[in-house]
Amino acid sequence: MTTVEDLLKLLVLEKVNDYVFNGISKTIGSPIVFGGQVLAQAINAATRTVSSQRVLHSMHAYFLEAGNLEHPITYNVTVVRDGGSFSVRRVTAHQNENTIFILSASFHIQEDGYSHQIDMKPGLKQPEELLSWTDILHQYGEVLPKGLKAFFEVKRPIEFKPTKIVNPLDKKDVPPYSDVWFKIKGDANNLDLATKQQILTYISDYNILVSALNPHASKAHWGNTQTASLDHSIWYFRDFDLNDWMLFSVESPSSSGARGFARGNIYTRNGELIASVAQEGLMRPIEKK
Repeated sequence: MTTVEDLLKLLVLEKVNDYVFNGISKTIGSPIVFGGQVLAQAINAATRTVSSQRVLHSMHAYFLEAGNLEHPITYNVTVVRDGGSFSVRRVTAHQNENTIFILSASFHIQEDGYSHQIDMKPGLKQPEELLSWTDILHQYGEVLPKGLKAFFEVKRPIEFKPTKIVNPLDKKDVPPYSDVWFKIKGDANNLDLATKQQILTYISDYNILVSALNPHASKAHWGNTQTASLDHSIWYFRDFDLNDWMLFSVESPSSSGARGFARGNIYTRNGELIASVAQEGLMRPIEKK
């Protein structure tokens, strides 16, 4: 996948009936299905059972088993409630006989009300001043750890630019924060809000656990730590333009018991808060044999 058009071919599911949908998978460099893909595909299924007058405002999900890249995923949608202002859907994802994922999503009619937000961090470098993952691969590919180099080599429909590049060879603990600019590749004009929310959901599973691993970077890295998304929540606040760079600003308040917790905010370039994300992930040290 290299453009938003390729990504939408992945996220827009095949309809079996009004409440059952099938999806395929594409790797992002991992041997298992990317969590962001399952999140976004489940939102695609849920959205297609709700009136277009109702807008997704929150979702909460649990990853139960790792998905197999070779097998299709079936999404079953249950109507939990259609009230005067809110609709709630439950989605379960299956591969063969196994339930691998469950999600609840709530949709709300558009209403006027009070509005406020917290500000974006001041003083962050702009995307034009930063190296992208592609730039890092081209400039430092020969010295990158083998696994990290292979991850960067995967073609993606999104470009990422971290505001700070942590040298994996330094083996120094760093603060539990990360700020990453991202931008979709290709033409994102004429996309409705529901489609943009599905794309944002897909992107939200990138980069979030980095902040939880940072304070342990002197001894922990992706090669000696088993990581996986355990649960994931998103609250969607406002419409947005996907054609410009956006910022995912993440912090990790805590890690313990082989789990790391991270939460973050997604902003437009001009500082408008679009969504908030929270995730707990597995961070299990791999014991040497």
